Amino acid sequence: MSGMRSRGPGNVAADGSQASEIPAPEGMTAFDDIYDQPDPRAYFRALGPLEYQAPHHGQSVFRRAVAALTRTARPAERPVTVLDICCSYGINAALLNHEVTLEDLYAHYTSPQATALTTAELIEWDRSYYAARRRHDAARVIGLDPATNAISYACEVGLLERGFAENLETAPPSPSLLRAARHTRLITITGGAIFLSPRTFQTILTCAQDPVWVAAFVLRTTSYKPIAACLASNGLVTEKATTHTFRQRRFTDADEQRYAVQAVTAAGDDPYGIETDGYFHTMLHLSRPSEDTTAFPLTDLLPRR
Repeated sequence: MSGMRSRGPGNVAADGSQASEIPAPEGMTAFDDIYDQPDPRAYFRALGPLEYQAPHHGQSVFRRAVAALTRTARPAERPVTVLDICCSYGINAALLNHEVTLEDLYAHYTSPQATALTTAELIEWDRSYYAARRRHDAARVIGLDPATNAISYACEVGLLERGFAENLETAPPSPSLLRAARHTRLITITGGAIFLSPRTFQTILTCAQDPVWVAAFVLRTTSYKPIAACLASNGLVTEKATTHTFRQRRFTDADEQRYAVQAVTAAGDDPYGIETDGYFHTMLHLSRPSEDTTAFPLTDLLPRR
């Protein structure tokens, strides 16, 4: 759920990253102050009124992808390792591995009980909250995000097995990140792809021991082609779910909607009935080895409607 810290909320996901070399698009509202707080309360307070929902859409897709990869994994490779890029406070990990919904998390972090706690008290409360809701088929999730505070929180409450406050757009990976990412089978992104280049993906794919799947929810205002080309050079076929789009969040104002409509139109897509209805929308891009596209059809991994 993520992106880079100086991004606009068109890429808001669960993260708190620092600026990459790719500039944030003009026309998108910035929420810089919520991305790297000691805990995620400000994040949920700010995004709730805007109906931010990208992680909700990722939840079912990522669970189905993990289940598919688990069926083909050797016993020694289980549980499957997931690398959540731009992971922020670990929201994708929370939804993947626990019996909670995004709506539950909004209620949890904006509740009077949560509001009254210090960050240290919230961390203790959250450890119990997530432990009581842990799924039996939980994946091993490692997180990547330059936001030090957000990464620290996600690790402290047990959402991430490992977390790395690094930005692969601006610096080479640490040896510890390379060791942890070596076992990655699934890369997830629910925001922030607009701030990423092939550089981040190439770094991870180069060190991975086994074929990797990449599941990315990408705003319709941007192009995924450079990243898809990088993935193709590593033997991954990218499929785009074309049957429907996925709402990301409401626009903050008319100027932001105007930006989105113009950007989508410039990309050759039709915003009518989608961005014109008041929301940023994403498309799901799923990249895998060609044999996996046949064994696990994309339509079987999509949310039920």
